[in-house]
Amino acid sequence: MDAQEFDLVIIGAGPAGYTGVIRAAQLGMRVACIEKEPKLGGTCLRVGCIPSKTLLDATEKLAMAQSHLAQIGVRCGDVSADIPAMMARKNKVVDTLSGGIAGLFKKNKVTHIQGTASFKSPHEVTVQSASGNTSVKARHFLIATGSVPIELPNLPFDGTTVINSDQAIALEKAPAKMVVIGSGAIGLELSSVWRRLGTDVTVLELFPSVLPGSDEEMARLMERAMKDQGIKFHFNSQALGVRRNNGQMTVQYATKAADLKEQSGELPADVVLVAVGRRAYTGQLGLEQLGVKLDNRGRIEVDAHWRTNVDSIYAVGDVIAGPMLAHKAEEEAVACVEQLSGHAGHVDYNTIPFVVYTSPEFAWVGKTQEQLQQAGVEFKVGKFRFAANSRAICMNETFGMVKILADSKTDRVLGVHVIGPQASSLISEAVMAMVMGASSEDIARTCHAHPTLPEAMREAALGVDGRTINS
Repeated sequence: MDAQEFDLVIIGAGPAGYTGVIRAAQLGMRVACIEKEPKLGGTCLRVGCIPSKTLLDATEKLAMAQSHLAQIGVRCGDVSADIPAMMARKNKVVDTLSGGIAGLFKKNKVTHIQGTASFKSPHEVTVQSASGNTSVKARHFLIATGSVPIELPNLPFDGTTVINSDQAIALEKAPAKMVVIGSGAIGLELSSVWRRLGTDVTVLELFPSVLPGSDEEMARLMERAMKDQGIKFHFNSQALGVRRNNGQMTVQYATKAADLKEQSGELPADVVLVAVGRRAYTGQLGLEQLGVKLDNRGRIEVDAHWRTNVDSIYAVGDVIAGPMLAHKAEEEAVACVEQLSGHAGHVDYNTIPFVVYTSPEFAWVGKTQEQLQQAGVEFKVGKFRFAANSRAICMNETFGMVKILADSKTDRVLGVHVIGPQASSLISEAVMAMVMGASSEDIARTCHAHPTLPEAMREAALGVDGRTINS
């Protein structure tokens, strides 16, 4: 069969792939997207961001109905979880959004090719599928194949008792006891889901606090919130393996105490969720035969224009260095194809927001207090707690605060950290402010509607100069 030829072929139909290929089509390129899975949307849509947030939202409403609503005068009676119904709705959400991407492909005249791609040359790939092999040629290729969960050598996945995040969003019933390895965003979010559904959850974390790398003050606040919800933690602890005896399973672990002495322990578990991060997935692409360079973590090396050392091949998203975030991948894909078409694509990596979709939510952008201290940057801090925000009080969601870090000399906003209701939405104001080079004074002098949660952002900005009104 003669090869199909395109200006640009993107391998992978996740957030980077489908966003990039649609933007390329808008710019007049003849484009195709190769995806090995039957459903479009990648890990994020199929087994990651979207299904986990659907379950987080459902179980948060369950928790509210079981306990919090009575505090505001709403009595719900006997409320229980219907896990099969939750899973069915989760699958429906995934199908709806995946179908939406397929519709966008048709609307923008994007050629969708299902199968697994491997490079034959810098300008040609072979796509393997159930119907046979197809040859696809392109002037440029963009790799956007994403990432997969990291498997620990001493805790190999079996899909039933030792599972990854993909499998943790598809359990048919709530296990009695779950041990979660890792307290990053994925670990905390899935711990929240199953704790709300009645599971006894214990988290083992190698570092001294939750969410390693986040602002330490805010991480301590998050730890308190998670403990208040019944999630237990063992910090400075490493999982060593599992021991099975007469149908019972225990997780063996070692904890390094303050005196640096190592203490061992065991935790009973029905399920062990390994959530220690993800690794770049380059599958069967055949990059080695083309000499495409990888770094020591298996990620594809690219220059400032997302180009590999092979001129016709580019890469974005989880397969390259940087935070593994869907929105970061989308920004890179759009900027990359805009540059390929002669436009000025750009990504400001200093203003990529991070979000943990627990309750309360935790979102941040820019530098942490520790990063500024280590860099020797002089800064001022403004804080405002939601306990003094009128809308948060009305909502009965007063836990958390806004923390703004601003340059001591220029007042330019360097970092914003939010724990509290709707933090994932509130952070957008901070991102916009930083993109525009705003000062804390700019935020403080921006009129915010009353009563609203964003007023907490304004009050924290006022706090940078020591003049908060409501605290």
